[in-house]
Amino acid sequence: MKLRRTMLYVPGNNAAMVKDAHIYRSDAIMFDLEDAIVVQEKDSARFLVYQALRNLNYEGMETVVRINGLDTPYGRDDITAMVNARPNLIRIPKVDAASDVEEVEALVLEEERAAGVPEGSIGLMAAIESPLGVLNAYEIATSSERLIGIAFGAEDFVTNMKTTRSKEGTELLFARSRIVAAARAAGIYALDTIFPDLDDEEGLTAEAMLAKQLGFDGKSVISPRQIVPVHRVFQPTESEIETAKRIMHAVHEATSAGSGVFTVDGKMIDKPIIDRAERVIELARTAGYRIPEEEIDER
Repeated sequence: MKLRRTMLYVPGNNAAMVKDAHIYRSDAIMFDLEDAIVVQEKDSARFLVYQALRNLNYEGMETVVRINGLDTPYGRDDITAMVNARPNLIRIPKVDAASDVEEVEALVLEEERAAGVPEGSIGLMAAIESPLGVLNAYEIATSSERLIGIAFGAEDFVTNMKTTRSKEGTELLFARSRIVAAARAAGIYALDTIFPDLDDEEGLTAEAMLAKQLGFDGKSVISPRQIVPVHRVFQPTESEIETAKRIMHAVHEATSAGSGVFTVDGKMIDKPIIDRAERVIELARTAGYRIPEEEIDER
């Protein structure tokens, strides 16, 4: 399991942020060559991100580059440069169909072979940002073995839907639900959209809680200030961890006694509940909680 609670947007033309992005400890850093960069700075941003990935130490953090689309003059050059720079992932913007992913995948493979980079070493993430992309979410999610996840981009989506974002997020519920269901069916990660108001931590927390409840693994974030609140939502609570430990201990006891039916805290425990408990334990350990096996097996 890999934590992807937060993916921090870093404008590819901001040298200071590119250099120091890892100090904020998001789970992933996404260097943006697309919407955050004006046309006049596309080439210089690409060069800056290329040099940073080649020469700076990001202390093992996952590195992601959002390239420009292949329908622009910049997307092809972005792929060439980034394959040679070797981030962990390339994030494809505005994906409407599986063919958009397949086209990028073919070019990445071509560049890997040309550069002598091990084939398949660079993963992909697809950003779904349109009604058509939402309707094609499952086909997109299953379009490539390189695809580790799909991300929701709400700003373009609401514009295409001829509406605006509300605090309640009613206008996004269908898209979010379809995207996360597609990701779960495909066995890949799902990342929720950004929360645009940097001064509304309460609203950010509420939206992150909704995303978590729907099944998302995390959110894209646009400021270091948003990282801690989102991490707080997406990592298991002490209460969830304690409950999961009790369930797993009961599983071991029931197995030893040859019993297939048991309860914890007065509730009947079946396989889905056991699976959720195992996931909580795994998430907690990945997030840095120390949970020795004896606390589960010999509680």
